[in-house]
Amino acid sequence: MNVALEDGFKKKLTDDEYRVLREKGTEAPFTGEYVHSKESGTYRCKACGALLFSSDTKFDSGTGWPSFDQALPGAVALHDDNEHGMVRTEVVCANCGSHLGHVFDDGPQETTGKRYCINSVCLDLEKGDN
Repeated sequence: MNVALEDGFKKKLTDDEYRVLREKGTEAPFTGEYVHSKESGTYRCKACGALLFSSDTKFDSGTGWPSFDQALPGAVALHDDNEHGMVRTEVVCANCGSHLGHVFDDGPQETTGKRYCINSVCLDLEKGDN
């Protein structure tokens, strides 16, 4: 672990943001700022500012977290996550490695079939046209 890098994240992020982004936490469902947002724009990583998702790919999954059917090209990396007795695929920011959420194969079949289930606390919305 790069101590200086983590110290920078600790100074920049709130305790809750740090817990989710850097310690792989999860926010409570239906509590996040972007769960019901329908505003146009591009979602960025709260930790580093990298572009992650277009609002055009956001959909209401009913799960309590913002859901997207695809990430911007090269924006995220996927890792096997076998913690807590589950087999899942973790989604991290490809730029800074921060935890964002998980991806599942139960998204809209008319598009990608993917559901990127992302914690609101990990995102900043840059409002505007996509």
